Amino acid sequence: MVFSSQDKILVTGAAGFVGKVCIDALLQDGRHPDQIFALSRHNEQSAARGVNSVKGDILDRAGMRDIIAELQPCAIIHLAAIAEPAKARADHDCAWAVNFDSVRHLAETILHVSPKTRLIFSGSAEAYGASFNDSPGPIDEFVHLRPATTYGATKAAADMLLGQMAQDGLRAVRFRAFNHTGPGQAPAYVVPAFAEQIARIEAGLQPPVVSVGNLEAKRDFLDVRDVAAAYARAADPAADIDGSVFNLASGEARSIRSILDALIGMSNKQIDVETDPNRLRPSDVPYAAGSNVRICKELGWAPAHDFEETLRDTLTFWREQFVS
Repeated sequence: MVFSSQDKILVTGAAGFVGKVCIDALLQDGRHPDQIFALSRHNEQSAARGVNSVKGDILDRAGMRDIIAELQPCAIIHLAAIAEPAKARADHDCAWAVNFDSVRHLAETILHVSPKTRLIFSGSAEAYGASFNDSPGPIDEFVHLRPATTYGATKAAADMLLGQMAQDGLRAVRFRAFNHTGPGQAPAYVVPAFAEQIARIEAGLQPPVVSVGNLEAKRDFLDVRDVAAAYARAADPAADIDGSVFNLASGEARSIRSILDALIGMSNKQIDVETDPNRLRPSDVPYAAGSNVRICKELGWAPAHDFEETLRDTLTFWREQFVS
């Protein structure tokens, strides 16, 4: 793709798991490093990729207004969030401030000082919540939002707010991302939690037992690189998607047990499994998968990474962490 030098992209949460991969996706999509502005609270250096580092806090309304007014970006990819459901449950005030208030302030700021900016919102399938219990297969974007967790509620509220503000002229694109994983994800999530333990076992750092939660749940997983590619594609000014909402999903569910079995199968160690009650979630629907028909048709996106590749790359990442 060829982009104008004026097509600036601001990425919030740029130092996070998805943020780092998103910057890589923008570069791979043909963006020049000078067009990309990576926002983080601690001004992490992005020199390795050559993109612009911007120090800022999404909760600093005045500061964000100044940044957006000066940059006039063609798109903001809003990834900053309290993304771990357990953290959101433990600190409701922080979760609502980061996951909802910051979105509202960002949207209002765009309308006031940079109305041509497209806001790309990284929402969550957790917003569907209890609606998964009413569907025997992948759900589409018309299913009601019925969040069952604090995290899901914050994401659902922000999603609905942006849908309303789109009626006021906000150029918003809402993604409802299903589970995604890959190298570099924190072990608070299921795939890296398994991979880290297996890597530690292989390195002789823990007994040959993997501690697990609910293995019977079925979830829709994507590679984080495919998720980032969708966000990068949505930032293309030529994409006629303002006001759209997309499930970001593979379209199929796989059991957590099958993921664990696949990862253990990649090791040459004899590994046992034990259930840890502390790893069981208070609200855990048995099946959750999303239809990706709309995003494939309207955005021209499709998953590019085989899930076995994702698992292998994640396990390799954790093995590298324990190389002496």
